[in-house]
Amino acid sequence: MVRLNSAAGSRWWAPAMAILAVALSVEAAEVARYDNYRLYRVTPHSEAQLRSVAAMQQASDSLIFLETARKLGDRFDIVVAPHKLADFTETLESDYIPHELIEQNVQRAFDEERVRLTNKRAKGPFDWNDYHTLEEIHAWLDQLASEHPKEVELLDAGRSHQNRTMKGVKLSYGPGRPGVFLEGGIHAREWISPATVTYILNQLLTSEDAKVRALAEKFDWYVFPNANPDGYAYTFQVNRLWRKTRKAYGPFCYGADPNRNWDFHWAEQGTSNNACSDTYHGSEAFSEVETRSLAAFVEKLRGKLGAYIAFHSYSQLLLFPYGHTGEHSPNHQDLNEIAEATVKSLAKRYGTQYKYGNVYDAIYPASGSSVDWSYGAQDVKIAYTYELRPDGDAWNGFVLPPNEIVPTGEETLDSLITLLEESSARGYYDEKH
Repeated sequence: MVRLNSAAGSRWWAPAMAILAVALSVEAAEVARYDNYRLYRVTPHSEAQLRSVAAMQQASDSLIFLETARKLGDRFDIVVAPHKLADFTETLESDYIPHELIEQNVQRAFDEERVRLTNKRAKGPFDWNDYHTLEEIHAWLDQLASEHPKEVELLDAGRSHQNRTMKGVKLSYGPGRPGVFLEGGIHAREWISPATVTYILNQLLTSEDAKVRALAEKFDWYVFPNANPDGYAYTFQVNRLWRKTRKAYGPFCYGADPNRNWDFHWAEQGTSNNACSDTYHGSEAFSEVETRSLAAFVEKLRGKLGAYIAFHSYSQLLLFPYGHTGEHSPNHQDLNEIAEATVKSLAKRYGTQYKYGNVYDAIYPASGSSVDWSYGAQDVKIAYTYELRPDGDAWNGFVLPPNEIVPTGEETLDSLITLLEESSARGYYDEKH
């Protein structure tokens, strides 16, 4: 946002031109297409095969790993560029690595989604019947603050690399309440994340259900639906499978993984030092202005914040620290028991089955995440990551059908009630205010 006054009038053009440059560069960018890109499911049967496939992730940017095996019996889901097909399949066949073709043309699902979203642009009020652009989400947050000035306060955690607002809201029904932080959209292509976060926020504000009202009024809520605004905008405008931020690293590589960039055991496990990789950890901890700004905001809540909940997709998992080591956190047993109760609660409405566990063991090693940082650096001992719908059997989980947005929101809110009730019963918020 650009503010003008008589003292600063002569300097107004600098931020304005920066915004214009971003707009023009995005408009000029060609939309990334995946015509005739194929999706393969690869299931290694030996440790040597597992290492061989994993090495491909670092060796070529013509392969996009949607799912990464962490142990024998797990699978890789890999999108392969047409010009790489012969080399890719030859490598698998020469090493006798089991694989199957899942999708002949990955672009088909993206085309269907784009047509649907284009057709729905002339629409009514903000709802959860489909996915929304960053601008639509921000306008809705503005509307909430305008319509509910006593309960909703706009938050500005800073600016992204491309000068977009890191916009959130605080929802509060009075002073002296422990804080809960909801983080969405840190990985750009995971659209169900901001959709779920905004659904939960709306329910906390408007639901008449007794349990939801009790939950809403027990805590102060700090809600950021889009923690990676540049990346999210880029998935709508240019590349549907983009994951990272948009800061340039050399002439051809852009962005760092904003969930590997936090300053807690940064770059130790499950990250890449290749700037073109989807898991590139950045040039240093907090190299990305988005993570640096959000961390600075959270640091101001130290002593008040009782829970940090991040929303990702996909695989239907509920995860907790640590990601950098298999060593258990000090309150591992509590986190595990709370997670067990939470996933049982989530399953009641639609039968959706989640698995749970510490990140390192339940999914894969991954250091430098926001949830680990909030736990380890900010002493927020209730720290969880949701990996939302669909389950791990889906290849196109980032393109979750819009008719699953509301059910995902409903079951996730059901589970969040349990998560916070269970942790509250254990006294985790007694000293937070």
